Order: sequence, then C-alpha cells, then structure tokens
Amino acid sequence: MAEGRGELLPQPPLHLSLPPASKRPCLRPAPRGPGPGPGPGFPNSRFRCPESLLDCAAKAVAEKWAFERVEERFERIPEPVQRRIVYWSFPRNEREICMYSSFQCRVAGEEGPVVGSSSSVGSGTVPGGVTNTPGSAGTGGTGDGLPFRRGIRLLETGCVDNVLQVGFHLSGTVTEPATQSEPETTHKVAISFDRCKITSVTCGCGNRDIFYCAHVVALSLYRIRKPEQVKLRLPISETLFQMNRDQLQKLVQYLITAHHTEVLPTAQKLADEILSSNSEINQVHGAPDPTAGASIDDENCWHLDEEQVREQVKQFLSQGGYYGSGKQLNSMFAKVREMLRMRDSNGARMLTLITEQFMADPRLSLWRQQGTGMTDKCRQLWDELGALWVCIVLNPHCKSEEKSGWLRQLKKWGDMDICPLEDGNYGSELPNITNALPQSNLAQDSLARPRRTVFTRAMEACDLHWQDSHLQRIISSDFYMSPAYQREGESLLFNPQGLPLWLDHVPTACARVDALRSHGYPREALRLAVAIINTLRLQQQRQLDIYKHQKKELLQRGMTNTTNLEGWVGHPLDPIGCLFATLTETCRVEDDNTMDTGGGPFSGLGEVIHRESVPMHTFAKYLFTALLPHDTDLAYKLGLRAMRLPVLESTAPSGDVGHPHHGISIVPSRYPRWFTLGHLESQQCELASTMLTAAKGDMLRLRTVLEAIQKHIHSSSLIFKLAQDAFKIATPADNPPDITLLNVALELGLQVMRMTLSTLNWRRREMVRWLVTCATEVGLRALVSILQSWYTLFTPTEATSIVAATVMSHNTILRLSLDYPQREELASCARTLALQCAMKDPQNCALSALTLCEKDHIAFETAYQIVIDAASTGMTYSQLFTIARYMEHRGYPLRAFKLASLAMTHLNLAYNQDTHPAINDVLWACALSHSLGKNELAAIIPLVVKSVHCATVLSDILRRCTMTAPGLAGIPGRRNSGKLMSTDKAPLRQLLDATISAYINTTHSRLTHISPRHYGEFIEFLSKARETFLLAQDGHIQFAQFIDNLKQIYKGKKKLMMLVRERFG
Repeated sequence: MAEGRGELLPQPPLHLSLPPASKRPCLRPAPRGPGPGPGPGFPNSRFRCPESLLDCAAKAVAEKWAFERVEERFERIPEPVQRRIVYWSFPRNEREICMYSSFQCRVAGEEGPVVGSSSSVGSGTVPGGVTNTPGSAGTGGTGDGLPFRRGIRLLETGCVDNVLQVGFHLSGTVTEPATQSEPETTHKVAISFDRCKITSVTCGCGNRDIFYCAHVVALSLYRIRKPEQVKLRLPISETLFQMNRDQLQKLVQYLITAHHTEVLPTAQKLADEILSSNSEINQVHGAPDPTAGASIDDENCWHLDEEQVREQVKQFLSQGGYYGSGKQLNSMFAKVREMLRMRDSNGARMLTLITEQFMADPRLSLWRQQGTGMTDKCRQLWDELGALWVCIVLNPHCKSEEKSGWLRQLKKWGDMDICPLEDGNYGSELPNITNALPQSNLAQDSLARPRRTVFTRAMEACDLHWQDSHLQRIISSDFYMSPAYQREGESLLFNPQGLPLWLDHVPTACARVDALRSHGYPREALRLAVAIINTLRLQQQRQLDIYKHQKKELLQRGMTNTTNLEGWVGHPLDPIGCLFATLTETCRVEDDNTMDTGGGPFSGLGEVIHRESVPMHTFAKYLFTALLPHDTDLAYKLGLRAMRLPVLESTAPSGDVGHPHHGISIVPSRYPRWFTLGHLESQQCELASTMLTAAKGDMLRLRTVLEAIQKHIHSSSLIFKLAQDAFKIATPADNPPDITLLNVALELGLQVMRMTLSTLNWRRREMVRWLVTCATEVGLRALVSILQSWYTLFTPTEATSIVAATVMSHNTILRLSLDYPQREELASCARTLALQCAMKDPQNCALSALTLCEKDHIAFETAYQIVIDAASTGMTYSQLFTIARYMEHRGYPLRAFKLASLAMTHLNLAYNQDTHPAINDVLWACALSHSLGKNELAAIIPLVVKSVHCATVLSDILRRCTMTAPGLAGIPGRRNSGKLMSTDKAPLRQLLDATISAYINTTHSRLTHISPRHYGEFIEFLSKARETFLLAQDGHIQFAQFIDNLKQIYKGKKKLMMLVRERFG
C-alpha cells in the first residue's frame, strides 16, 4: 500500500519495540550565553501575553527533536534556551495521560462514553500553555475507582508535594489519605519523559498493571496544570559541570552520607573502577545522565509495560468465554483503537503483544486436535483482532518498511498450524447452524481454495494503496463533483447527480473507512463513507428496476436474485456497522429518498426478501400490536412477512454480483455469522405468539399463522413453547376451551414430536406427556389419531410406557366421560399399539404390552407369544425374569416357569460372583419349580447346574430344595405330600454333585492367589463346604480326602495348612 499524499495527512512514526532507558553519555554541557529567562508563564486572567518567539521555537524543538541532536547541531546553547526546551518537553495534553491510565478514555464527540473534565479545570489554556478542551481531563464518565479519576482527586486535595524537575526527569511525592482500613501512606514517584511523551514511570506503590497508577497521574497532572509551581533545573550533568573539585567531592560525600545503606556499595565499586586505568568505565568518554533526555537513536514512544500486557491478556484468555474476560479483552482492543486515533505508535505495539498471547492460547491446539470450531465469543474476539490488523496495515501514511515488517509477522502467525481459520473451523466440514440448511459442496470447494486464516485479510490489505487519484479527491474535499456537462450517460466514477462513487468490494471499501477513522482522520472517513453509500444507493436503484421487470418470476421464487458471496451481517470487518458509526457520529442528515411502499429487494418487509436481510421481529411485533385495532389485514400481512428468516430456510441463489471486486478476496461463507441467531429466533417466537393470541377464535387467521410457524420456525424448543402458549390461551380457567386454538396447539405439538423423534432432546419426555394432555383436551378422535399414527411420533418405549398407559388410565376415562363403545374403541387402539411396539422392540415393550392387553384374552396371548419368540434371541435374562415374575403375580405359574427356564439359559454365574444381582431371581425360579412339583424341579436343576458355578449359591439352592415345598402355586389337582426330598436321589443328586464340585474348584481357585489376611475367611469357607459334603452318604470320607489333598498340594503354605489342621484335623 502506498503512503498516500503528503498534503492530506501527517505522518506519525510507528514503532514496535520498547525504547531503551534514557541514560545517554554526556561529555559536557553546551556553553551558556545570555538570553531571556524562563518566561513569565501564563497566569489565569482575562488577558494573555502572546508567546515569545523563544517559546514558539522551543515548543517545536521539544516535540520533534531529541535533545542530543540539539546539542550536536549547535555549539553554543544559551541556558535560557535549554530551560525552555526542557520545560516544553513534558506532555501537554491531559487526554494522553488519561489514555494511559484508564481503559475508558473518551472525549466529547467521539465514540464511546464521554469523559468529562474536572470541576476545577475549565476550557481554554491552563498555565503552561496547555490547551484543555471540555472533557480532556478524562474524568466524569464512569466510576470513581479509575486511576485517572483517583489521580485528579489526589491532585485537587493537595496530596502532591516536593515536585522537582531535573532536566527530563520529574519527581515528587504523593500522599494517599488514611481510610478506615489503611493508614496514610506517601509514595515516591519518578517520571522520565522525552519529546512530549512519558518514557518511563516508577512509583513506590508497586503498581503492576498495564496502565499508570493514580500517583503517576497526580504528579503528571500537577506538572501540566501547575508548571509555574514546579522547580525546574537543567540536567544534572549541567549542574555538575559548574562545580569545582571541592564542590564535587562534597556533593558525593553528602550523597553517600544521606543514603549510605543503598549507595555506599555502589559508590565504592565505581570508585575502584575509576581508579583502575584499565577498567571499562575509563574506556568510555563522558558518563551517563538519566536527566539529559533521549539520544538520537532512542525510539520516541510512550511508556508501556509489555510484560503486564502479556500477563493480563494471558489471564483473560485463561478464563475462557466468560462475560467479564471477554469484556476486558474488548476494552483492550478499544484501547488499541484509541492509541491509533491519537497516532500513538504503541497501538501497533500493543496489538502485537495481544496477538502473541492469542496465538499462545492452549485452546487452539485442543480445537485443532478435536477438529471443532471455536465458540462464538472467541470467534468475535479473533474477528476483532483480524479487523484491527487490517486497520494497522491500511494506515494511509505508514512507512513501507513498517508494512513489510507487519506482513512478515502476519505471515509467520498465519503459517502456524494452530492459527484459526477464517471460518472458525478446524475440521474438514463444519455442520450447518441448523438442519434446515442443506449441505452443499462447500467442503469440496474448500479443498481447492488456499488456506485462509484470520490474518489473511490483513495480509491482502497490505497490497492496497491510497494513490488512486479519484480516491484522493474523494477524501480531500467536500465539494468534489463531476462537471455538469459530463453527467449524461453511464459513469463508474459519479452518479447522475454528479456525486463521486467508490466502486470497490464493500467490506474492503468499509475497511478503508475504518482505517481512516481509527487513525484519526474522521472527516476523510466521512467523505469516503458518503461515496460508498451513494454507490450502494445507485446499485439498489438499478436492482430495483430489474426487480420491477422480473417481479412475477421473483414472487414465485420468494427470494431476490441479488446476493453477496459473503454475508455482510456478522462479517469480520463489520462493513455496515462501520458505515453506520461513521455517519451517526457526525449527525449528518442524508436525503430521505424512500422507495415505493410495495417493498423492493432490499426491504425486510417486502414481498420478497434478501437472504441475508436482518430480521425485524421486534419492530414487526410493535407494528402488529399498534395496527391491529385499526387495520387488521395490514397488521397480519406485516406480521406474517416479518416471520421470515431466510438464512435458515435455503441457500443463497447464484446471481450477478454487479461488478468485479478488487482488494481483499471474497470467500463464500457457510452462513452469515450471526452471533445473535438464538436471540433472533426467540424474537421470532414472540412475534408468532402475539399473532396466535390475537387470532384466537378466528379459524382462518389461526390457520395462516400456523402455516407461517411451521414454515419459518426451525427450533423444536421454540415451537413447543408456542404450542404450550396456545394451549394455555385456549383453556382458560373460567371459560370453555377454544377448540380451534386447541387444534393449533395440537398440530404444533405433533410437529415437535416429528422433529425430535430421531434427535436427542432432554425435554422429550415432557413433550410427550404434554402432547397426550393436549390431545385429551381436544377429544377422543385426537387420542385415537395419535395412537394409530404412533410410529411417526413416538419411540416404542414412549408409546407403551407413556402414551398408551396415560390414555388407558382411569383419570383419562373420567376426563372424557366416555361411554362403553368409546372406551372399547380407545382400548382396542391402545392394545394394537402395544402389540406393534412389542413386535418392534420386545426388550423394552413386552411387559408394558402384556399389562395393556390383560383384559383381552386374544391380545394377551399374542403378546405372550411375542415374548416367547423373542426370548431366544433379543431378550436378556433380567427382562425375562421380570416378565416371569409378572406372570406368576397374574396367576400363570406354568408360563412363569417357562419364562424363568428361558432366562436361565441366558445366565452365567461365575464361581466368585456371590453377590450377583441375578441370584435372587435364580432362587425365586428354583422355589417356583419346587412348588410346581418334582418334574418341574427336575427340569430346571440341569439349567441351574449349567448356568451357576458359584458354590455358595448352589449350596443355598440345595438347602432350600431339601426343605418342604412351599406349595403348589394354586394349581388344581396337585397337592403337597409333605415329605422331604433326599439328596441321594434324583433330581437333587445332580445338584449335590455339582455343588461339591463347585466347592472343590473354588477352593483351588482361591488358593492360587490367596494372601495371609484372607486365611480366616478361607477357613470359614471350608466350614461351609464341609456342611455340603456331609449331605452325601459318604460325605465325611470325601471331605477328609479333600483336606488331605489340600495339605499335600499346598504344603508350602505352612501357616495356612496349620490352620486347616487345627480346624479339620
């Protein structure tokens, strides 16, 4: 980008590095000569003396030249001249002090909160010739806790004392008054300055912040407001030059005496080096003087604590997307813009520090690894960062070497793998913001496009320049127009009225406007903004003419063919917001040439609508309410049009973009980045609710509003809210229900069911229950309808456990006051639903189906057969045991036995699972078999032996089976003999053998990895095993042999075997 015209804008130098300490070597002061004294100052009175020629010259030199250059240029500098240069070298504008001591620094007429002036400082010129406009003091606007406000308060209450200026060094003390919790404290403050900029600050308060503390502010403002009360001395090297040897020795000795604890070691070290002829200190001519001002090579910029900038940005980023941290980071961005507007080189420097911390954010690596996009709040911060870099490189007068340096840095950041992409997505495909947006070939297109990061626009902006003669004339004059004789025909430079146009890619053109505003050229920014607005208006008029000729075709399509390849709403460069801010800041009144009332392609309430039009739901809601009493048709026409939200309904059609774009590349965005999309949808819902309420009782209106809701609202939660609102309005507590509005609520509820059927929604169960309630209020036919079409609305589990169960409840029957045929119709539909659900999902619906079909023999048998058919494949032992217990409870013990037997085939209980949740079911199944008779017990014992390998469970079953049977479960024709069953005969003999075998196997398994702390538990286990062994006729012999085998095999476990011998011999 070219530097532009010298006559248009001044050239402020921009620097990125921190200046070194101002301690240049001073050989000797310049010779002193006669001249005027320090000057009379400017007393506060009605009459002021004009500035002397000396002061005028000294002010210019003090602001532009380093003092070392002055010394080199002139052999003799009279002392009065030196004094005036030193005097005028301190900053003169309080607004600059405010900028470095507060986030919120604004003056009247600028964007943001206005910072008012102190009550003691009026308009005009304060002592010292410092111009002070209303508001420049920077107090007033926000909070008394800001350092600048506190500094003014300290100054006005007389807390600043001992102020001394020695050359380019200002020192003083500031006393903090005592509070209830803190005593009075005095802080020493030191300030170095050069060329009207503070280059370093030191305060005894130990402040660690980006901005100056209140004590530095108080001392600075004291020097600005009361310069005549400040003792002014030339640099200390000048004073030392005037002393003879005795005076110098006395000075040094008194200095050491006054500060011997701090100075003595350093003084002795320096003395040793000076006395050594070969020391480094003797190889350098002269000596450093911290009060002598900056050297020629020192960069002239305000003091900025780089480390604190890094720390604070890092801290804010570590807090994630919380509101407070985002607000603070936005305030830092605003501070960068403020510095740019003041043409302060620290603006670019501070933005570089911020960017470095953004690039060091650990979340970038995490997002990249996961292939996910960043949050909206983070995306907004990155967008502002990229936009600020565009402003930096578009500075009309930045030097080419500066721009080259920024371009290299931007490329370095952009080449990093973790650098966020322009669309905020690290994955190959970012899903659309809503399922209503169909997927396109954007993912394929993105593979063909070069990688674009958040810094790409700034890098492209480096190629822009300001040398175009037409552009130069636009921004340099309010009266630039084409001659009258050249206004016939088409022109790319002027409109038919002769006003200049600027044909450029709109975001790029607006980026130029933003750069002019940001760098302190508001009038030039306004002129360019007006040219862009004139261009847009001319294009709109031409497209309106095209629209009128193609109106019929466009109405059928429902959308204009005018589109942008990238949306302006939510654009990272915020083109529309930039134009709006530029125009409103100047309170410029533009011509109000409105289009016809039919509404064209750029009207948000027109017959067709631009895809990226910002919706006006809140405004339309207000108009609807206001128009409804006077013109009902117009109110509904307006409200229904405003319901549209086309960005969620279709993709943008391809169309002619009007003219070729130049400058920053245009990249089709996946969707307009509307960070307020959720809020817009909620406002759309509020508008719909208002229209539903107003349409109560009007069937035609309700149907029209319902169709608009179903077409334009795509959030299931919001549609559910509308359904609830309609239901509430339709069922007042003291009046009969409104059937028409109830049907609308039901239709909305059915739509919600269809939308959420295959998606996860934490409110799904609430939605299902509400729909049944709504259908109940509508009537029998509504309930029958949802039962018959359940598969399009509910899952099988929902249909059986919630819908059918609620419909068949006693409360529903009473609510509807149904007669017998109606009850039978409803019950038949519920049973049909239950059987269909059981067929589709037997695992989760079989029990509910059996319950619903209890009163119908055929349906119950069908449900039972479905369970039997599914038992071998799709059902678990837990589900089968549950249904088996249900069958026993209902008086079907043989069916319960069959289901329990099927459940046993699915079970596998290992030797160490003595706390398995299925144990109770196994014991229940054995008890049921025992109660049914010997045959059933004989049938289930082989299944138990095959499935259960836990010795303690088997012994428990064996013990229960040897007892008297609990009964014959109410089966006619069977009776209990009352005899105990023998373990030596079938069927218990097989169970006894299996139990003994399980004890033997479990014993060996436990001994493989047993530890001494489990020896006692193991001995008790053997005791239980002995009880089981003794149930057999030769059990004591088998157990004795078993113990002998253990002693032989595990004789190495001496302590354990000793315990075995003590207990079992």
